[in-house]
Amino acid sequence: MTQVEHGRGSAVVVAIDGPAGAGKSTVARELARRLGYVLVDSGALYRGVALAARERGVSWDDGDALGAMTRQLKLAFVSEPDGTPRLQIDGRDRAGEIRSPEISMGASRVSIHPPVREALLGVQRQLGAAGGVVLEGRDIGTVVFPQAQAKIFLTASAAVRARRRVDELQARGEGVDYETTLADVEARDRQDSTRELAPLRPAEDSVLLDTSGLPLDEVVDKAQLIVQQRMEASLS
Repeated sequence: MTQVEHGRGSAVVVAIDGPAGAGKSTVARELARRLGYVLVDSGALYRGVALAARERGVSWDDGDALGAMTRQLKLAFVSEPDGTPRLQIDGRDRAGEIRSPEISMGASRVSIHPPVREALLGVQRQLGAAGGVVLEGRDIGTVVFPQAQAKIFLTASAAVRARRRVDELQARGEGVDYETTLADVEARDRQDSTRELAPLRPAEDSVLLDTSGLPLDEVVDKAQLIVQQRMEASLS
C-alpha cells in the first residue's frame, strides 16, 4: 500500500499548478516556509513512480502494471531543515535521482495512466485533508483539490523555463545544452496539455502569475498576498 509520511497543519489548502520550469517547487517551498505550512511536492510522487518503474523494468506505457507497482510502493517525504521535501522510496532517499531530464519525461508519461493517478490521488488528498498545506503539481487545483481555497497557476515563457532548467542541471555538474533543453520543455508542454486525462490547464478560479521577469522574492510576495486574500475571503 502506498504510504506517505508528513507533518500536519491547519488553515487553508494552497494549490500551485503550472508547467515544468515555471518555478513551482521553489515558490511552493518558500511560500510554505513563510506560512508555516506543510509542503507536498506532487510532481515528486510521479517522478518517483517513473524512477521505480525504470528500475523494476516496468514500461512507462503499461498503465495497469504501473498502477499495481505504485500501490506497492512506500513513498515518504522527509523534510530538510529549510522545509525542502525529500522523496524516499521504500526507505531510500531518491530526491537527487528524480530530477534528471529522463525521469522528468518519464513522470509526464506515467502520469497519463488512470491507475497511477488513482493510486496517488488518495495520497495527495490525505495529505491536504486537514489544511495548512501547499501542494504543487499540474492538476492540484483542477483534479486533486478543486475545493482548495487558494489556487495559483504559475507560468513563464518556454525560453525562460529552459534557461532555468539548464542552469539547475549545470549547477549539479550535468552536461546539458540550451537548445536540447528547450525542445524537451516544449515537448513536455505539448504532452501535458494535450493528454486526455487531467490535462495541464488553469482552474477557472485560479490566479495566473507569470514569473518570467520576476525575482523569487517578488513572486513569493505576490503568492503570499493571494493566499492572504483568499483566507480573508473564506472568513467573511
